[in-house]
Amino acid sequence: MGAPERRARVRAGWTPPPGPLPRGDGGEADLVPADGETLDMLSGELRIFQRRDGHRFSTDDLLCAWFACARAAARGLDARRAMDLGTGIGSVAMMVAWKLPAVRLVAIEAQDVSVGLCARSLRYNGLSDRVELRHGDLREAIAWRDADAGGFDLVTGSPPYFDEAEGKISDRPQRGPCRFEQRGGVEAYAEAAAYALAPAGIAAFVHLWEARARVRAAAGAAGLAVTTETPVVLRDGREPHLGLFELARGASAPAPTLTDALVVRSLDDTRSAAWSAARLAMGFPP
Repeated sequence: MGAPERRARVRAGWTPPPGPLPRGDGGEADLVPADGETLDMLSGELRIFQRRDGHRFSTDDLLCAWFACARAAARGLDARRAMDLGTGIGSVAMMVAWKLPAVRLVAIEAQDVSVGLCARSLRYNGLSDRVELRHGDLREAIAWRDADAGGFDLVTGSPPYFDEAEGKISDRPQRGPCRFEQRGGVEAYAEAAAYALAPAGIAAFVHLWEARARVRAAAGAAGLAVTTETPVVLRDGREPHLGLFELARGASAPAPTLTDALVVRSLDDTRSAAWSAARLAMGFPP
């Protein structure tokens, strides 16, 4: 089944909510998929370039973007500047751009291949004027500007989950640094968020639920505090696998607010009502 047929099947009877519309390839040769690449659906009508054998956007990315936008709304935060740390191929940044049409973003990424794919997706979607893509390591000064200090209402990040000693690192393009801490873990992300966040701003991270004590410690060491935690259960009846973490300024803040778990799939392997609602809120078929 080809991409047009898959798209028609997935979106049968469903119209994407209003949102930014892509400009398309505009006749530019590099804005069509090259060999080994796909051009896939993202929020609403947006599209994303991905390698077939490389890092591809995932449930984790959608969770992070949804949680960030939901927490900003819950706080009444009028986010106008956002930053995505370790943006990869840009999925979180573009989903946030779709959901928050008034926001302007900075996206920082170190991997050459990912930067190239992200840049093309931004051009295809007509988002290059709203999303500034920076090629650099978030731990190094070259990735930052003087105006970044305290300049962002919303910061997102999906830090790699594993130490290099904890498993075999994939030799496929992009995947190693996306899963393993080759350029810093949640501690580096928390330090970057602390530097970038405005006084009333928030950061939203996705990480393993079992690592929540480490996330709290990383936030505290950076002068932030985890204020809200949401466990994510991938299939009903199982233990939480992922966690969604809201960080804000104030190392002496009270214990995090623990929300109800978000269940992704029900016992019958269908999407849960809560996850369907989250997908719909971010411009995906429910």
